[in-house]
Amino acid sequence: MIYLTEKDILEAVSLSDVLDAIEASFDVYEREEFHMPQRLHVDYEENTLLLMPCFTKDCFGTKLVTLFPRNPERDIPVLNGIMVLNDAETGVPVALFDGLALTAMRTGAVGAVSIRHLAPKNTQSVGIIGAGVQGFYQAWLACAARNLTDIFVYDLRPQKTSALIEKLSGVIPHVKLHQAASVEELLQQTQTVITATTSLEPVLPDKEELLAGKHFVGIGSYKPNMREFPRALFNLVKVVYIDTDHALKESGDLIVPLRNNWIKEDQVMTLGRFLAENKPRDEAKQETTLFKSVGMALFDVCVSKLIYEKAIQKGLGQKIILR
Repeated sequence: MIYLTEKDILEAVSLSDVLDAIEASFDVYEREEFHMPQRLHVDYEENTLLLMPCFTKDCFGTKLVTLFPRNPERDIPVLNGIMVLNDAETGVPVALFDGLALTAMRTGAVGAVSIRHLAPKNTQSVGIIGAGVQGFYQAWLACAARNLTDIFVYDLRPQKTSALIEKLSGVIPHVKLHQAASVEELLQQTQTVITATTSLEPVLPDKEELLAGKHFVGIGSYKPNMREFPRALFNLVKVVYIDTDHALKESGDLIVPLRNNWIKEDQVMTLGRFLAENKPRDEAKQETTLFKSVGMALFDVCVSKLIYEKAIQKGLGQKIILR
């Protein structure tokens, strides 16, 4: 077995490789060529433990994730964890991954695939609300989906925004990076907006005129009491795209609008179904669109397999002897 750090993961694969692997996993999901038990979701006080197993024809894996919302106060990421990848025929563990880096990369890629297919044709500028680890990967992977010229970042803590911009400048030096003074400014300057917060209340203004014609990617809300989007957005969208069906039961950004009849359940569609049905993408790119992701273990397994294979080819990772 090998252990792959964040550095190993980033050296093993290109961003476009990861986007393609995620897009392929959407197809696997729609064809139901996997076995993914419902993830164990344990809340203790305000903290969360997730246990996420998944089997495919080629391999299987399990991710153990912790989400501690108060960690930023300690200068620690909200999300931490590990991922184990196993051989499908023997069950032998073949790789152990830095779960934070793997999750951040694959989640960034999930959002980026939606940008690839749903964002307005003229998208050159992306807004990031939430300057944590996920904000970094969402911005970086978005640049692999479209040729961006500008990224605007907003966070309630200006020092976090500055730190994120400095970090992004090292990986996307060709993109102009801006610290937005407000969410309203960010909306005025961008065609696609990604929310990556742990907010319990909408982080966008309830004003249709500021939201219309944009593509929105929701990453942060993973509990029924968490929301990032206001009612005004649901007045504008024809379809809400989701990554997996269990998002309907997990995220307040879907539960609340459905409960209040802001949208109907027949207006919700998986992104994989949209891609599989070859629906007119140019039409969608002219509308206000929303993609809500809560993640699933299938993403982790598909991306882990890709990273493992590339790492073996390149001689990356630290060998671990189990016995």
